[in-house]
Amino acid sequence: MFEGHDPYLVALSVVIAILGGYTGFSLAARIRGAPGVSHRVLLAGAAAFLAVGIWTMHFVGMLAAPIPADTVYLVLPTIVSFLICALVVGISLFFVSIGEPSLRRVVSSAVLLGAGIASMHYVGIHGLAGHFAIAHDTPMILLSILIAVVTAYGGLCAFLARQDGIRLIVSSIAYGIAVSGMHYTAMSGMHFVPLAAGSQHHAGGLAASQQILSVVVALLCFVIAAGFLLSLVPDPRRQAMAAAIDPVAGTTVGVAQAAWPEQGPAPLRPISAPLGGLGQPPRAAPAPRLPVEGANGTHFINSADVRSVRADAHYTRVHDGTRERMCPWSISEAEAQLDPGLFVRVHRSHIVAIPHVTFVRKEGDGAIVELDGPSPHRVPVSRAKIAEVKARLGLARRHGQSAAGLGREA
Repeated sequence: MFEGHDPYLVALSVVIAILGGYTGFSLAARIRGAPGVSHRVLLAGAAAFLAVGIWTMHFVGMLAAPIPADTVYLVLPTIVSFLICALVVGISLFFVSIGEPSLRRVVSSAVLLGAGIASMHYVGIHGLAGHFAIAHDTPMILLSILIAVVTAYGGLCAFLARQDGIRLIVSSIAYGIAVSGMHYTAMSGMHFVPLAAGSQHHAGGLAASQQILSVVVALLCFVIAAGFLLSLVPDPRRQAMAAAIDPVAGTTVGVAQAAWPEQGPAPLRPISAPLGGLGQPPRAAPAPRLPVEGANGTHFINSADVRSVRADAHYTRVHDGTRERMCPWSISEAEAQLDPGLFVRVHRSHIVAIPHVTFVRKEGDGAIVELDGPSPHRVPVSRAKIAEVKARLGLARRHGQSAAGLGREA
């Protein structure tokens, strides 16, 4: 597969694919915690670095290949190959970043992305021009497409996992090796067929030499390396959340105070004494206010105005009866800080304020509740939580029925 290839450029192509994957996945890990415009910017950045990494790896691999000395690169097919890569990466990431993607959507996006990567490769290959024709082995074409689809699926799974630390590094290395494997598998099935004497294989259009392509690739390598270094800068939002637990004193510190100390006392009141006897972890008192992110900074809303809290990866979405806003707490942190007398976890991804429930009915194996406000909204209740919700609403005492009987309107 690597016969005749420059080993240093081959190694560089693999490193570029790994750095591009790491940078893209690192940006993806921050997407859920970013509100509004920042969410779209991070998604675009993740797609751009993944696309540039794939395309740059491809052309570094091309420079490493033993191609005829008089070869030139047609500019139009080369640009088209990059546009194909950027387009399919952007569309695939967009589809899987909307809500909670199903397996069908992830697989469909992987097929689209894999086909796009393979198309990028072969369009770029046929941008080569010289006194030769290019032939491909059909089995290697099919194998390279299969590798591209599998690679795309693994990459999208890593994107959705939003991993960090050692798992992100491992995922990026596996992704870079797989993307490079697709390229070199396709290259092993490609052959340059010399043209007969006197014949010409002329391709019109603007062309660039290998030296010009080398300069372009070098610039893109610099961009990827710079993006990789920037991705190593810690996320201040995660630092603030990590600082919310004081490992020395064992007390809870307000998230907002850790992030914005100049704004005065934090809304959380730490309790340093253990509750419930020795050996029990300390628990903070219910927070009177919840931090939410706005366009111009962090705001605070009274917990009495909160209708529901919905899990959103490492963060949550808080509904105040009018709209949802991003909260820097995870759903477990939010549950620990909300008054258990007013709020109940009705689903692994949802918490509701019982005083604001205006409607309840059975739906499928579970139920749904509707919460009041200028913009009422409904929240699912898992089957295991129906009995608890009925008891909190007074329905269990009223009807004395099992959880399966929750079909009446409250």
